[in-house]
Amino acid sequence: MKLLIIDDEVIIRSGLSTVIQWEENGFTLLEPAASAEEALMRIPVEKPDIILTDIQMTGKTGLELASEVKREYPDTEIFILSGYEEFAYAQQAMREGISDYLLKTSRPGDIMAAALRAKKRIEEKRAATLEGKAHQTAFRWKLLKRLLHSDSPITEREAEEVLVHYPELRIASDWESLELWLISSAGTLNILNEPSVAVEDAEDVLRVTGDCAVLDWDNGWLLIFREGQPGATRRVRSAIQRAERATGNRYFAASGTPVKSVLKLREALKSAEQAAAFHWIASDSGIIAYEEIKHRKGMRTVCSQEEEQVLVSVLRSSDSDRLQTWITNTLAFIRHDLEATPGSMISYLHSFLVAGFRWLERAAESVGQSAQKLPQLEGLNMKKLSIEPEEVMVEIMSAIIAQYERLAGGSGSRNTTIERTLTYIREHLDQSLTLSQVAATVHMNPNYFSELFKKETGKNYIEFVTEARIEWAIRLLRETPAKVSEIAKRVGYEDMKHFNKLFKRYTGETPSYFRSEANR
Repeated sequence: MKLLIIDDEVIIRSGLSTVIQWEENGFTLLEPAASAEEALMRIPVEKPDIILTDIQMTGKTGLELASEVKREYPDTEIFILSGYEEFAYAQQAMREGISDYLLKTSRPGDIMAAALRAKKRIEEKRAATLEGKAHQTAFRWKLLKRLLHSDSPITEREAEEVLVHYPELRIASDWESLELWLISSAGTLNILNEPSVAVEDAEDVLRVTGDCAVLDWDNGWLLIFREGQPGATRRVRSAIQRAERATGNRYFAASGTPVKSVLKLREALKSAEQAAAFHWIASDSGIIAYEEIKHRKGMRTVCSQEEEQVLVSVLRSSDSDRLQTWITNTLAFIRHDLEATPGSMISYLHSFLVAGFRWLERAAESVGQSAQKLPQLEGLNMKKLSIEPEEVMVEIMSAIIAQYERLAGGSGSRNTTIERTLTYIREHLDQSLTLSQVAATVHMNPNYFSELFKKETGKNYIEFVTEARIEWAIRLLRETPAKVSEIAKRVGYEDMKHFNKLFKRYTGETPSYFRSEANR
């Protein structure tokens, strides 16, 4: 709470500034002013919340100052500290909106009490203003949301009620229109229900002002502009950039078809939702308008025989790098198809998944076995396939390859991908080897990789890495004179206490004792 003292007597200014403990009581004391004129120049910049002023000063009086300040800043609390006891001064002070009238002979405690009363009034007024604004905002949001969500036709009365609370949406000329935009988290659009930013912070984050209504909406926000589309697009793009800086998330925006009235807003919302479904297909731009996609008819929904043969060749090779390249190229092909729609894309990719599994079934039949069901394929969320197609394709195709390798190699062979993984682990024991990092090197989903690793090795991933490191440490303890601490770091452990604990768990002895026994 900022407080400004105004008095043309330096001894009074200094005394009030130093004798009274302002900071300890929650006040920020501004540099005192020597005149009303000086104060009037500084107030617009420094914006004090409370002013303590003398009445009779060189130049303008404190009462004249109070009159001007109250006219421009009515919420500023002003109290007089004067050497005059005349009742007429007090009466005029009250007419100018001054909160308290004290004499300069007042004790510091009385002056502080007056300042604290002013501080309390300001805080109560601000709290009431915020509460009123919050209630008003909530009511406006509820009114507009009801209009957008209701299944019944919008009446003229409902539209007018919305316009009373959203005057920025009132169309004033033939060249104006309403544009509705949806801004959503790019990675979780229409899947998760957690908002990325608190509702009350939405307008602060986006900072879209002027002819625009802002509502919280699913995983992001809904914006309605009353202006031409090019201007709205620039403002939406800027809002996305601010939201990304504020939250660390990526966002995608989709606009509906422009409409000429609040009565047509549901049409705008429906078309914006249709455009939003294209967020993966149009992710390179981060923004798409319904006008850009409304004429799309959809790409072909089934892979060709030639494409299926290429896929089979990739699966038969059991090469994870080749699989990744095939998936990347297939997704690029979809994005470049100017007729692609979310529905046709899902069908097209799903035809590859089905083709892959049918090939696996034929391979199993050829060796007198049957293909095991793929939980990833049976429980596939089609919506996820439209949002995270690469992750889904890698996971399911990798599962098909893994099962094919077991069929081709018999019960005694080990998955070649896991074999490559074991080699990689042994060559990088001195480095970070988190499950996610290692799974990424073979282009596998971490959860699926973990299950496959346990199935192929009989050990969970952490157990295997720990044992490999301890076995290496045992060799170093036997064959080198290096210190135990150096060996611990060499096999990937910075924490000596943790290394000693793991070593003893696997060998029953401490590293030092193990070395002494080995050297006997």
